[in-house]
Order: sequence, then structure tokens, then C-alpha cells
Amino acid sequence: MDVSVIIVNYNVRGFLSNALTSLQKALDGFSSEIFVVDNASDDGSVELLRRDFPGVHLIANTANVGFARANNQALARSGGRYLLLINPDTLVQEDTVAALVRYFERDPKAGMVGCKILNPDGSLQLPCRRSFPTPWTAFTKTFGLSTLFPNSRLFARYNLTYLDPDGTYEVDAVSGSFMMVRREVYEAIGGLDEEFFMYGEDLDWCYRVQKAGWKVMYVPETSIIHYKGESTKRSDIDELKVFYNAMRLFVRKHHARSSVFEWFIYSGIGVRKFLADAGRFLRPFPMVAADMTIVAITILAGEYVRKGALLTLPEYAYPWVFLIPALIVSGTLALNGLYSRSKLSVSRSFAAVFGGFVVISAVVAFEKDFAFSRMIMLISGALSLMMIPGWRLLLRLLGAGDSAERATLFGRRTVIVGTGPAATDILKKLRARAGGGYSVVGFVDINRKSIGETVADVPIIGSVETLNRLVEEHRLSEVIFSSDAVPYATILRIIAGNRSRFVNFRLVPTNLEVIIGKPNIDQLGELPLIELDYNIAKLPNRMAKRLFDAGGSLFLLISYAPLVYFTRLFTPKRASGAPELLRRLPSVLAGRWSFVGFSAESEGGNRTGAAGKPGITGLVQVHDGGPLTPEEREQFELYYAKNQSFMLDLEIIVKTLQRRLRRP
Repeated sequence: MDVSVIIVNYNVRGFLSNALTSLQKALDGFSSEIFVVDNASDDGSVELLRRDFPGVHLIANTANVGFARANNQALARSGGRYLLLINPDTLVQEDTVAALVRYFERDPKAGMVGCKILNPDGSLQLPCRRSFPTPWTAFTKTFGLSTLFPNSRLFARYNLTYLDPDGTYEVDAVSGSFMMVRREVYEAIGGLDEEFFMYGEDLDWCYRVQKAGWKVMYVPETSIIHYKGESTKRSDIDELKVFYNAMRLFVRKHHARSSVFEWFIYSGIGVRKFLADAGRFLRPFPMVAADMTIVAITILAGEYVRKGALLTLPEYAYPWVFLIPALIVSGTLALNGLYSRSKLSVSRSFAAVFGGFVVISAVVAFEKDFAFSRMIMLISGALSLMMIPGWRLLLRLLGAGDSAERATLFGRRTVIVGTGPAATDILKKLRARAGGGYSVVGFVDINRKSIGETVADVPIIGSVETLNRLVEEHRLSEVIFSSDAVPYATILRIIAGNRSRFVNFRLVPTNLEVIIGKPNIDQLGELPLIELDYNIAKLPNRMAKRLFDAGGSLFLLISYAPLVYFTRLFTPKRASGAPELLRRLPSVLAGRWSFVGFSAESEGGNRTGAAGKPGITGLVQVHDGGPLTPEEREQFELYYAKNQSFMLDLEIIVKTLQRRLRRP
């Protein structure tokens, strides 16, 4: 037996499937065996392995026994000359195993090797080559000196960033996400130390390899992608706590004789943990401060417009007249994810600010002591609606934020690499996902023969050789590969050559059920047709929707209809879409239509009850991804029925207004 591969899996079914597929290609030509130790996953991983990978040796634990013990279970049963421990959230090249086996044969003193490991954006994953912790390396890493001086041999010893990432050399340790070891080394030093539940066991194993007289080598002749931390995302483990406890265990095990050394390491670990916790807590503070400052400034501006001077309000109004509105607006922004997952969303920030000032208006209306500030708050609200979404829009135009934040309501700008049946199947699946978040702008050809042609009404805009340029020219956020269409070596080469920080590379395995990428795994399966719990049918949602429809339609009929009527006397009929809106307003007021709802051709009302009314706008009406088939239309209607909320309705209205304004 040449190679034994060992994978410890915990709730990363989609990643595991893809890792096994890439490994099977990399093991071609070797006598090999693959062990997967499942640590009591509840995501269907075991069922997937039994169904789709019957040749894999499955060890199904009934409890999460930790990374070290799970690896040892498989190591005890393995028979290969070389033992490869690899994480399930990885993607290997076709030549990865062959390249490392060749290196072992060239260097008989090499006991363990690791390869070059890339992040999904193509950047180097620093832990793929490391030094053991010492007082000095702990100090430089804890206080950021290694980051400030990455090319310094003095300060950058922990992650060895001063060394060429494409050079081969001996290191203290390689990453536990991918480490290959000779069998005789394993038999001499034993398996992983099971005192380490997670983290630190790889560092400890490398330390023992060196103590036994073998070399640990970094070999970048080949590379892999590691979607770091996917298992911990799907568990309730406190990752920071487990990591720092592992570092304490390593120090106690290998450096306990030096009390000064131990104290120094413990102090560094404590400071590092404190800074990490503080940083995580304070990360959104600059955005919160900016939004609260804007609200305060707009209140001052409203006061100046209304009173002709500043700070003229009654003394008891300060500082509450600034503090309470700012807190309300920042609170609505936080509740809508503007300080977490959707930091730079323009439409969400507009809707959240609008909702915040609705609350402020109610407070002012019912609080007599602040009745003097109603006009001031109206002016502040109007200015805040421009300024708070405005600075987010400015940052997006300047390229700030990650690709997930560059998404429109209907999706991040996406290309599909490939033009064959697999690529068109991906396009069909993406179009059928109502809340999918992908807006396909084109295909990328593999061999440059079809550039300029169209596939399924979508243009072929370039080739893989020009992908970097396409990312910049088309402001792409997502590049999707099909594992059937593109070799893994080509995928790795493209990702490694990427120059943009704002693009995610994703992979669709053969079964077309998931999209694998940096943030998560997106399910491509159909939305269920039998669904008993629709948001649109819930009483609070129906009441909020009806109040908004009745109040908004009444306001527009009173204030807007006369203006449009007289304007239309002097304007051609085709010059505006306003009459269509006006014709529907009485129906909205009467409850037969809604501002946001199903398309007129849809039968959503029959499926979701009285709340399923036709809408002046809606997901189907503003969809800009081309004509929808009846099945795709049904998916959009089901998505809206399931996820309807006041904030989603406001977001759709904002999207509709944006499209209207862009029309010539």
C-alpha cells in the first residue's frame, strides 16, 4: 500500500464530498486507501459517504472525540507507506500526492512534509510553515511586530514570512490541515497526543518528529486550497478558548522546566486572547460612531434651518435630542445587519434609517416635551436618508468591503467558468434560486474558441487567461467553476494568480447540489413546494403589511395624484409609469392589491392565503436576470412568501425606484 489518507469530518458534508473527489484524482496511479472518521455529524455526512463513496473506509463515532483521537483511530488501521492527514475543507491538485511522494524518495531524512496552502482568495495561508513558540516569537506575534515587519528575520520568525513562499526548506512545523508523514516515523513516535482536543496537536506532532531526528519540510512544488475553520463554524465550540488552552498545554508539556519561559508564554497568550476578544467586540464601533455622528449633525442642520441658529432648543432637551435619535437609528441599523453581515448594503441602510425615523416620529408625536422638534426631525431624517447610505455607497464605489457586500438585491456579479452542459446546468440552477444572491453576467471559455457567442442568452465574455482582467472590468464578486469542466490544477492556478481582494472563487461538485466557497456552502437544491410556515401568512406580518399599504396608498392618493394628473395633461402617455401606479392605488387602499406582492400572472394568492395579493412590484417584477420560466417564477413567489418581512418589502421598493431612475 502506497498512501493512506485520513480525514476527520464534522458537519462539512459539501466540502467533504469535494475533497474526496479531488483526492481520488490525486491518488490515481497509487495503491491507496481513504479513511474518513466522522465525529458525530448531524448534516448527513455519514449517509453521503455510504451512498456516494462506498470505497471509503468510514469510522462513524457516536460522539465528537476530538481531532487527535479521531486521527489516531484511522492511523491504527492504516497500512500505507505514507500517511496523509488532511482536512475535509480542502481542495488538492491532481499532482499533489505524487509531488510529495517524489520528495520523500529524494530526501530520506524527511520525516514529514507539508505543501503550499492557499486561502480561497489565492493568498498564502501563513500557518502552512511555522516556528515553535518561544518567548521572543510569542512577544513579536502578540504585539503585532511580526505583522508590521513581515520581511524581518528578527520579528517574523513565527510564520516565517521573510522566507520565499515558493522555496523548499526545513521548518519547525507545518499545518495540521495537510501533513504527510512516513510510516516508520509514525511507528517510532506514535500518534497524535489526545490531550489536545483541537489545535496544537499538529505543533506537538511536528515537535516530536524533530526530537526523533527527522526533518519537517515545507515543499511548495504543489499547493492546495484550505477553506479554513469550516468545522468550527458549524459547532458550538469556543474556538479562541480551545486554541489558547492548546497553546498552554503545549508550553506545559515541552517547556515546563523553565518557569520564566512558561510565565512569558502564558502572559503572551493571555494578552493575545484579551486583544482578540476586545477587537471582536469593538470591530463595529467606528461604523456605529460614524452613523450616530451623522444623525447628530443632521439634527444640528435641521435646527439651523428651522431656527436660524444652533443650540437654541430648551436646556432640558440636551443631550437627549441628539442621543436618543442616534441610538434609535443605530439600533435599527444593527438589527438589520448593517454592522455585521451587510455592512455596506445601500438598500438595507436606507430601509433601516427610514424605519428608525418612523420610530423617532412616533416618539416625538407622543412626547409633548419634544413637540418643538418635529420639523427638525423631519429635516434630520431626510438628510440621514442621504448621508448614511451615501457613505456606504461611496466606500463601495472605492472598492471597500468584501464581495458579499458588493451584492445587489438580486445577487453578486458572477461569471461561470466553462461553456458546456455542466456550466449551463449551473446557470439554470442559479436562475431558479429566488434568494440566491448570484447575478450571472457571462461565461468564461476554457479554450478561447467561443468568445463573443452566447449560451442560454448569456454572453461568453472571455477566457481563463484573461480572468483577472475580467474581474476588474466587470467588477465581479464571484467566479464559479464546475469540477467537470475545469481541471483542479487550472482552478488552483487561476486562484493563485488572482489580484483582487474582492472576488470569491467557488466550486460546484459533480452532483450540482452545492456551491463551495469561502463564506459558506450555498445549497442549490429546489425550495420545497410543501411548506407550512410562510412569513406572509403570519398575523404580525399581515398587519404590518396592511398598515403600510393603507397608509402609503392614502398618502399618495392625496398628495401625488393631483400633481400627476395635471402633469399628464402636458406629457405624452409613454413618458411616465405613474398612471399605472395611480390606477392601482385604490386597489391597494381597498386591500385587493399590495405595494409589494406576487406578480399579476402568479397564483401565489391561491397558495398562501389571503395575504398572497398581487403587487405593484415584487421579486418577480424587478427580476433582471432574463425571462423566467413558470417553474422559476414559482420559486421566486415561494421565496417571497416564506421570507416576507417589512424590511424585505422596503428593500424591494428601493430596488424598484433604483431601476426606474436608471431608465432613460
